[in-house]
Amino acid sequence: MSQQSIGVVGAGTMGQGIAQVLVSSGFDVQLYDVADEQLTRARGAIDKGLGKLVAKEKLAEADKDAALARLSTSTALDALRDCEVIIEAAPEQPALKEKLFRDLSHLTHDAILASNTSSLSLTRLAAVCERPERVVGMHFFNPVPVLGLVEVIRAEQTSDATVARIESLARDLGKTAVAIADSPGFAVNRLLVPMINEAAFLLQEGAATPADIDQSMKLGAAHPMGPLALADLIGLDVCLAIMEVLQEGFGDPKYRPCPLLKRMVAAGYLGRKTGRGFHVYG
Repeated sequence: MSQQSIGVVGAGTMGQGIAQVLVSSGFDVQLYDVADEQLTRARGAIDKGLGKLVAKEKLAEADKDAALARLSTSTALDALRDCEVIIEAAPEQPALKEKLFRDLSHLTHDAILASNTSSLSLTRLAAVCERPERVVGMHFFNPVPVLGLVEVIRAEQTSDATVARIESLARDLGKTAVAIADSPGFAVNRLLVPMINEAAFLLQEGAATPADIDQSMKLGAAHPMGPLALADLIGLDVCLAIMEVLQEGFGDPKYRPCPLLKRMVAAGYLGRKTGRGFHVYG
């Protein structure tokens, strides 16, 4: 088994970003997705991302070519069989993630199975696996090549060796790992997404416009981006899913999702990825 072979499950925004930082850091990456067209888009996005680093003189052209050569793609889950670590970055759907972890557990006996889930229980995911001590959370933040944090979430079953290996991998990627208990929303999203939800309540009540809400937090709280613009970047569907996990996990009415947020998701206004969220994007 190669000690440099990392699998990534899911070629969406997060999977693309994770794969980019892995190949940039010298790892061979096997990127899996169910759709060939998504894998094609992912390769193009990674090529573009590395190209930006070349333009900024942070990466040599030859190093970019070498990084792209380390990226393989496949629609066959079996392609991940020989990976030392597999990082799951599939949509935030409990049933889908549990099926993936069950299948990956059957596929490979020795791999560490790491989930990029932003809020779901790692203990629950580990419970469906044959070797639950090798399941861990590895939560990156969007955009992955830019943001330096990785939350490492220990399930009840996770071994010390598994946590140590993932913390080491995070350092190899130039990230800072923080240890977080397996609690709904972990640390960042438990703090951040309720703030976004409250901003949606402000908008729903007519207290201020989206632009003024964002400007207020940028100038009054020194945030680099306002909460509604950040929601559009994250994806309103993701924000809603996290609020629902918090509400279910804690049973506290303070985590009630804003009705406006729910209506916007139902309408398909998900933020930057659809061209419209709390703001409109050309």
